[in-house]
Amino acid sequence: MPIRVMLVDDQELLRTGFRMVLQSQGDIEIAAEAGDGQQAVEVLRTAEVDVILMDVRMPRLDGVQATRRICLDERGAPVEGAPKVLILTTFDLDEYAFAALKAGASGFLLKDVPPTELVAAIRSVHGGDAVVAPTTTRRMIDRFAEVLPTPSAAPGAAVLAPLTEREREVFLLVSQGLSNGEIAARLTLSEATVKTHVGRILAKLGLRDRVQAVVLAYENGLARAGETP
Repeated sequence: MPIRVMLVDDQELLRTGFRMVLQSQGDIEIAAEAGDGQQAVEVLRTAEVDVILMDVRMPRLDGVQATRRICLDERGAPVEGAPKVLILTTFDLDEYAFAALKAGASGFLLKDVPPTELVAAIRSVHGGDAVVAPTTTRRMIDRFAEVLPTPSAAPGAAVLAPLTEREREVFLLVSQGLSNGEIAARLTLSEATVKTHVGRILAKLGLRDRVQAVVLAYENGLARAGETP
């Protein structure tokens, strides 16, 4: 089945451009469109969507609040089966994009992203991966680390409790921005084994992807701005 994409942007010209690019792909279809976050939430009540391209700065309901309503329940836990959200930003290191990642988005793209990268990002997110490269994720979170709360207890104590010792090792390396291949080399494991560990970590911690894992690590003092792997 084709990947069902929803375009959410208050600028119709931009939606038209994205639509033209994506409709040329045999495995992607435009399932819905919306001019702001409120309309997006309403349209999703009846539309079947896999991936949402979400602008952040829109009238009525911005992309951050819309993402939170779509991706998280009232307790702040991920909504099972919710569409994956890719945030569209005008500027790299946009504070709105950072807030959207915390709200449940799976990554972010610049609005002038080349068509090939846009298509690859949609396919990647649909396949369960985050589209933000680990180093880019760390760079963005480093930029806004000062707005994160200071952990009141021992760094990460509660977060790491559900994990095994090996899973804790893998989680910490993920939070430092290492890829599966780099983690495998660091711990002398196969990439397949690392991928299995990452999947279990995400499931145990109620996270949707690696981006959420990095955010969680920063929030709990397990990673700090300026650290290098």
